[in-house]
Amino acid sequence: MANSVSSSPSFLALFIVFSLHQLSRGQFLRGPSYSKFVVNATEMPIEDYYDYVIVGGGTAGCPLAATLSENFRVLVLERGGLPYTSPDLMSQDGFLATLTETDAYDSPVQTFTSEDGVANARGRVLGGSSAVNAGFYSRADKDFYEKSGMKWDLHIVNQSYEWVERAVVFRPQLQNWQSAVRDGLLEAGVHPYRGFSLNHEMGTKIGGSTFDSTGQRHTAADLLGYAKASNIRVAVHASVERILLAPTSSLSRSKQGAIGVVYRDRIGLYHHAMVRENGEVILSAGAIGTPQLLLLSGIGPRPYLSSWGIPVVHHLPYVGQFLYDNPRNGISIVSPISLEHSLIQVVGITNLGAYIEAASNIVPFQSPARSVFIRAPTLPLYLTVATLMEKIIGPLSIGSLQLASTDIRVNPLVRFNYFADPVDLERCVSGMRKVGDVLRSRPMEEFKFREWLGNHREFRFVGPTMPGNQSSDAQMADFCRRTVSTIWHYHGGCAMGKVVDSDHRVLGIDSLRVVDGSIFNISPGTNPQATLMMLGRYFGIKLTKDRMR
Repeated sequence: MANSVSSSPSFLALFIVFSLHQLSRGQFLRGPSYSKFVVNATEMPIEDYYDYVIVGGGTAGCPLAATLSENFRVLVLERGGLPYTSPDLMSQDGFLATLTETDAYDSPVQTFTSEDGVANARGRVLGGSSAVNAGFYSRADKDFYEKSGMKWDLHIVNQSYEWVERAVVFRPQLQNWQSAVRDGLLEAGVHPYRGFSLNHEMGTKIGGSTFDSTGQRHTAADLLGYAKASNIRVAVHASVERILLAPTSSLSRSKQGAIGVVYRDRIGLYHHAMVRENGEVILSAGAIGTPQLLLLSGIGPRPYLSSWGIPVVHHLPYVGQFLYDNPRNGISIVSPISLEHSLIQVVGITNLGAYIEAASNIVPFQSPARSVFIRAPTLPLYLTVATLMEKIIGPLSIGSLQLASTDIRVNPLVRFNYFADPVDLERCVSGMRKVGDVLRSRPMEEFKFREWLGNHREFRFVGPTMPGNQSSDAQMADFCRRTVSTIWHYHGGCAMGKVVDSDHRVLGIDSLRVVDGSIFNISPGTNPQATLMMLGRYFGIKLTKDRMR
């Protein structure tokens, strides 16, 4: 039959799309090569011994584990599940759904609201925040290495970046919104144009992405593909509740050392992961999780721990202090033309203490509840929303973390004190003025709507609009305070020199180190994930060399 369904071009196209979807879905379900040594914590022995126990299979923990496994027996304990079982999480198009479809204990994203009233999020999945972020990849700035308090071998730093980049970094292809933002930044004076670059360089550039050309996400968990499979185990849904500490000498009980950890699986059974002679526990649970676990293990300010009834093992007053979050401010517009779904691909690195970035997302439109004027559509309606934002460097404003519960699964109380330091506010004002310059550039004209009356064109904003008088410091400062949000780059809480030494050892405790963003006193470059993945590889190399001497 000439008109049979099987020969219909539209059916053939639908069949191809369906087949590709099933192949993609099958890839998620089969899992990557590292899945052969990943197990649910319920399958783990009640007690076992390792050279290194790494708490947190996140952005730094995965490359650290892969590197150490080349020579040592390693266990990674991750509180979340597997990334590749969630198509939304593994897809660029699923970014917003992953951030918004959350629950208290199991979703890949754990949401929380800081005491400042700003909504925030943590990764709770193998790969950590690298599995739920916007995918932008850019190396740290030179100031970071000078101000971090760490001793860096820049040759090994570059080797470590390259090791990461071979596995998980791609060059994004710009479409209309990102191209317009690039051109708008250049017209607004953010020079020179650097093209595609993974380095932190003043001017406008296209950065790397952990999304490949098909829109599939790659994460720090992919770096486990480098691991020596016979030397590593990764337990997911393993909630570490306490670090086990014991006197390091029979002659003196004052000095304590880590001998293992206690973790609980999904059905509530407790397990002990112990370290062998000369072994160590390494905390890579992030800027929220690492100080929280130290406090719950009795390492922190003595009066504060006593007020919670937590036995004090070691008085360390700055655990949970010197916590930072880079404030984000920006505007969003509805576009009159169709836009791609894009996450951060272009950045303007200014000399104003601020970075300019952009994204565009397709979001569902919901009519007002019980509206008598708008009839509910039979099919879902979608809007394309484009966002232009700035993030300040640093920051200088200092926050802190306190326990909300002795249950490790409950997020601590966090206050970042956005704009408490006036320099941060000045940088936001300068950054938002530059956003205003970009909006006034010629490449932005096509994103304006033509007004019904008259021949002029205007942006249609979603949410706050730019102040009418952008030359007014007071109006711009008010905008910054009123619209502050996060870009999820919080760091600190275990500051180097105050909680850990330059070799990442927790002060006063043997066999316990911290390797994650909680040791940072400044955010590295435009986006921290590149530096955190590098750090895991870098410190794994350093630790191996030190131990093999």
